[in-house]
Amino acid sequence: MEIRLQGKAMFYGADSKTFEAATILRKNMTLAELVLWKKLKDKNLIKDKFRRQHPTGKFILDFYCHKYKLAIEIDGEIHKTDEMKEYDLNRSSELNKYGITVIRFSNDEVIFNIASVITTIQKIITELAPL
Repeated sequence: MEIRLQGKAMFYGADSKTFEAATILRKNMTLAELVLWKKLKDKNLIKDKFRRQHPTGKFILDFYCHKYKLAIEIDGEIHKTDEMKEYDLNRSSELNKYGITVIRFSNDEVIFNIASVITTIQKIITELAPL
């Protein structure tokens, strides 16, 4: 599989295996990811481009807007364990080193309260936008 790296800077050195894994994840999105993706690609709600299952360094971000260096992660039940909470904290810290802001929502928040999720995303985009 040949991967063209247009705008390599937005991938922060992701290797070909990370790109391959992202392709697989894109084809197997969770219900919560599908619900949010439908809203993120609606240009009437969110005007800026988001990518889904975006390779970034050694990670794959659920959703990423390069314009604002904003990552959105959707967390399932497994993320409630102490081990995963620590992993997620370290992961976010690593992404922060690239200047990426990470926000997290639970599956339930996305599925049962998508309006609030979109409002939060819009607010953060406004805060990250240059004056």
